[in-house]
Parts: sequence; C-alpha cells; structure tokens
Amino acid sequence: MEPVNKFLYKHKGCYFVEGVSPVSIDSLESFEIQDDDIFIITYPKSGTIWTQNIVSLILHEGHRDGTENTTLIDRAPWLECNIFHIDFSTRPSPRLFTSHLPYYLVPKGLQNKRGKIIYVFRNPKDVLVSTYHFTKITPVRETPKDFDTFLEWFLSGKVPGRLWLDHVEGRYAHKGDFNILFLSYEEMKRDLRSSVLKICNFLGKKLTGKEVDDVVDKATFDNMKVDSRANYTFMPPDIVDCRKGGFLRKGTIGDWKNLMTVAQNEKFDRVFKERMEKLPFKFCWDIQEDPQPISSSVEENNV
Repeated sequence: MEPVNKFLYKHKGCYFVEGVSPVSIDSLESFEIQDDDIFIITYPKSGTIWTQNIVSLILHEGHRDGTENTTLIDRAPWLECNIFHIDFSTRPSPRLFTSHLPYYLVPKGLQNKRGKIIYVFRNPKDVLVSTYHFTKITPVRETPKDFDTFLEWFLSGKVPGRLWLDHVEGRYAHKGDFNILFLSYEEMKRDLRSSVLKICNFLGKKLTGKEVDDVVDKATFDNMKVDSRANYTFMPPDIVDCRKGGFLRKGTIGDWKNLMTVAQNEKFDRVFKERMEKLPFKFCWDIQEDPQPISSSVEENNV
C-alpha cells in the first residue's frame, strides 16, 4: 500500500480510495466463483449503474414489474467495496456482482471462463468529464481545484481505477481467459433494445417481447433518475452526497465538448490517441455519430 494523498492510495499497480481496504482486495484472489456468477465490470463512470439496472431488470421479474423494492447495490453489490456488509456466500443463484477492478485483480476463479463478465466501456473523454463532475459529490475523493488539474490526474492514471487505457487494453488482451461480453456505452445509448437482447443472449435468459420492452423502458436514463432503487440516492452522504448533485447526471454522448478546451482536447489526444488506435474498438465521440455494434463473440470483438 502506497499512500498518494489522504484520499487515494496505490496497491498492486491500481489506485483506490481510502475506504477500500487493501486486505479486502488481496482476499478477492481466492474468492470462490460459482459457474453461474455474473460480473459487471467497468472503468469508473462508464455506464456501471446503468448496466446494473439492465441486468437486474432482466434477471428479476419483481424488479421489472415493481413488486420488489430492492436497490441496485443489493441486487449487484460491489465486490471490492462491500459497504453494506452483504454475505456473498448466501446469495441466491445466479449471483450478480459489480467491480471496477482491472483484469489481474479479479478473483482467479473467473479465469478458464468460469462465470460470466459483462464489460462495458465508454469513450474516455466523456469518462474524464463525468468523473470530474463526480468528484464534486464524493467526499471520499480529492476535489481538484479546476478541470485542468483533474485532466493531469486522469492522463497520468492517478485516479481510482488506474489509467483508462490500461484498464481497457488489459481486459481485451486477456479476453481469452474469461467468458466475457464487450459492450460500448455509446452502442447501448443509441440502440438500447439490441443491447438488452445481447445481454439476454449472453446470460441465456429468454424474455418475451413485452418483457424486453419493459426492461428497455425502465432502463432509460430519465426513468432511472426517478427510480429510488436505481438512482443511488440511498448511498450514505459520507460516500456520495446527492445533495450536491445527482449520481446520474446527464447520461449522454459528447458532453466532453461542453467542458474541454481545444488545447485540452489536443493534449488528451497526444497522450491517448496512439494507443487508442491500436484497440479493436471504434469509439463514438458525439451523439450525432452512429456507433457500430460490437460482436458479442469473445473471439471477434473487432469493429
């Protein structure tokens, strides 16, 4: 454990906020995996809560029809930060978990294609801007004095979750070790129904046309913002202070253009562009663009 400041420390090449224990991280290596476990894994601010809601709606009829008032953190608890002390071993099957961990820190039992991983990624400029706004409502994080300061942190990877490039590159480079579905935030935004069907197919969950329509309707951004089970207003204010702003802010594509200057954008490209061009994904940077779908095959995720 290497302290960075009073909010952040480095452990095994990854940055964590102080509320996440290094002992807890280390213990996950031997976490026992069940064959039907489902893991939602993302880099922070890449559609994590949205995917939690979609998968919860797919798996749980009570969540879909509103007969069960269970929050997303109970449906899909955080693996590395179990703040509500949920007993993972007694959870009914299939168990659903959420994580921001890089590929090399997830439980070893996930390798050899045990369990299933849904990995959602988002264009990194929107991730940058969304994370910057998120720092304003999270007391457990250091608040940067301005956006330019946070840009430097992000480009150097000194933020929770490490460098975005390392997270995405690592996950794709080791895709053969895992049973994994790659989805882009932008693809989900432009064609939510198709993305829901991809997830259903990956999970082996058959829904009727009406049930799929219900999932799509309840998983829209506007409906999630007013759903107390999904909008994370249930979080303790010392972790997320929703009085200062919503956990779910805009949920759009291209918001980076509203904050980044030309110079900041050029700086971002100098650091990220070369490595991003080697990734097999075509990134969508604006709501006007039409993101191409990503193959649901583990072997064929080239766009």
